[in-house]
Amino acid sequence: MLAMTVAAPGQPLRAVDLPMPQPGPHELLVQVLACGVCRTDLHLIDADLPPRHPGMVPGHEVVGRVVAAGPGATRFAVGARIGIPWLGGSCGHCPYCATQQENLCDTPVFTGYDRPGGFAEYTVADERYCFALPERYDDAHAAPLLCAGLIGFRAYRLAGLQGPSRLGLYGFGAAAHIIAQIAVAQGHEVYAFVRRGDAQSADFARRLGAVWAGPSDALPPQPLDAALIFAPVGALVPAALRAVRKGGTAVCAGIHMSDIPSFPYALLWGERTLRSVANLTREDGEAFFATIARHPVTTHVQTWSLAQANEAIAALRAGRVDGAAVLLP
Repeated sequence: MLAMTVAAPGQPLRAVDLPMPQPGPHELLVQVLACGVCRTDLHLIDADLPPRHPGMVPGHEVVGRVVAAGPGATRFAVGARIGIPWLGGSCGHCPYCATQQENLCDTPVFTGYDRPGGFAEYTVADERYCFALPERYDDAHAAPLLCAGLIGFRAYRLAGLQGPSRLGLYGFGAAAHIIAQIAVAQGHEVYAFVRRGDAQSADFARRLGAVWAGPSDALPPQPLDAALIFAPVGALVPAALRAVRKGGTAVCAGIHMSDIPSFPYALLWGERTLRSVANLTREDGEAFFATIARHPVTTHVQTWSLAQANEAIAALRAGRVDGAAVLLP
């Protein structure tokens, strides 16, 4: 089968012919129908995340069709369409797993990092960590839900909004364009922060309901109740704290971020909260899919073939993707 693999840090992915994987206990063999390209994939390719396995197949926003089931796998029938997310497994017995914090598991398994992901024609996944997908989304438009949606939703939940609020989104890409729609549907005002001079992203945010869109180093016209930082830029942390009111919250929503510069304590004082998001739990996924059943979102995607994975990565890296990049094997 065709797969795109990480050759060396910073190098283009390499197309290889790999043997068909075989499902083990509780695993499913899945034909990949679509796979989103996430900024975390860029961090893996660039070795911002320390490489764990040479020649890894990236991709953790996987939409696929079950082809075969391994021993003990009974959740999904052959032919079912499922989603495979970033969290591909957890130990189930460490102190975090024992307290419903499997996203912080001491020995986690991540799709496209610890086990081969969706930049391939087929993959295997532990069925216990997969999701049934809403039929209203076709394969390409369902793919971004599985990380941009799920991780974005966890960050949104941790912002702790109470009643109609002002929410800032820093970095208006795959995650922000989904969360903006949910926030607007739930009665919040969305303020979008984009790269200075990026009129295209600002217009995109306004079309999705943002009441204001401006450069990331600017202050919004009103103090924010919370801010979600999706761009992996440490300098946005003090910018977000500056924009958030006393008692507000700034959430760092990425798995990797450049160093946070020093900032005056006055930006944190006033009982502002600064926190991070790590991975996701299966409960996050169930809550997210229940939410978009009540408040459907439209995912905006640009598609490439699997063999064009490097072109998709280059477009994402250069900020030329409105919404999400998706590979179609």
